[in-house]
Amino acid sequence: MRPRNLVLAFVTALSVAACSSSNTDPAPGPGTSTGLDEAAAKPVVARYAAVARSGYAESLTKARAMKTSIDAFLAAPSAAGLEAAKQAWLAARDAYGQTESYRFFEGPIDDASGPEGRINAWPLDEAYIDYVEGDEGAGIVNHPNEYPAITREVLSEANEKDGEANVSTGWHAIEFLLWGQDKSETGPGARPFTDYVDGTTGAQKTAQRRAEYLRTVTTLLVEDLEFVANAWDANKAGSYGAVFTAAAPKDSLEKAFKGMVQLAALELSRERMNNAYTKGEQEEEHSCFSDNTHADLVANAVAIENVYLGRWGNDDGPGIDELVRAKDAALDARVKEALAASIASIRAIPAPFDQAILREPGRSKVKTAIDAAKAVADVLVEAGTAIGVPAAIEE
Repeated sequence: MRPRNLVLAFVTALSVAACSSSNTDPAPGPGTSTGLDEAAAKPVVARYAAVARSGYAESLTKARAMKTSIDAFLAAPSAAGLEAAKQAWLAARDAYGQTESYRFFEGPIDDASGPEGRINAWPLDEAYIDYVEGDEGAGIVNHPNEYPAITREVLSEANEKDGEANVSTGWHAIEFLLWGQDKSETGPGARPFTDYVDGTTGAQKTAQRRAEYLRTVTTLLVEDLEFVANAWDANKAGSYGAVFTAAAPKDSLEKAFKGMVQLAALELSRERMNNAYTKGEQEEEHSCFSDNTHADLVANAVAIENVYLGRWGNDDGPGIDELVRAKDAALDARVKEALAASIASIRAIPAPFDQAILREPGRSKVKTAIDAAKAVADVLVEAGTAIGVPAAIEE
């Protein structure tokens, strides 16, 4: 998760035009702000907090199911058990991907003490955790003298220590421990289940430490997701969700727009697609061990749409779209078209993503998706202006 260390600074400022009482002033044109309708905005803000809570709650539920699958596999390692754990990771990952819009404004997940870097940091240097091709003794797993105990505290302290690629926790640490390195052009990593079976040769010599690592890092992820889900519970006095819904609607909506715009313009378009497209390197893709990057990207684009529409799954409610439509119906239609185009363009990228960035027709599809995500950010800035909520793309 590169943006954890990204220095953000405003490069664009938007002026908000005030509505004049003069009868000689021209009527506001499309996209021009006449000030936020706070009465209409309050239920939208409340809905935003409720959707954030629903998103993290579903992610937590599925992460717990993943933990159950992983615990069962570690209790009796088998090929079928490892496959079940992988499928549980994929299901939980999709739910989490749709929460990525609730970042970038120093909310509970990524304020100064938030767990985001421990949850979703990337890219990950595999050799920091476990053996890799050409180095069977690599990683925390294989260094009992340096790491005699594998605990939540030890792994948390090790995360991004001495370098942002020194990732020891979160989704991608679990992913690597389940799939292993991806050395195939046609499929994901193929870690054998026997890596978790005691033996006297190769990886089996450290099977118990590897199992303890996987068990511990999964427990830590569940605990961190529980913290964020609880923080967004607006029914709990003093929670972030309660404060968010009680604040001035304009202040809360500024955060909502910042989350959407930054995810579209910087994280999704640049960090998760353009960097990989430009460099053509597997290490630049998000979920490189499982070859799940294409699904990650779709989930992130849907995350933006969810916020704009006030939606989670089939549950719909007051969304930002209603505020925009009341000011400028044509602009609302353009936002929705841009969101749909972004999702469709990402779905059109042929999987696996690490091969799509290398050759045609994949590269053209990726470039189209990059441009579509940037277009979403641009039109959302317009939408913010239209309803009287300053929005900007930050670098």
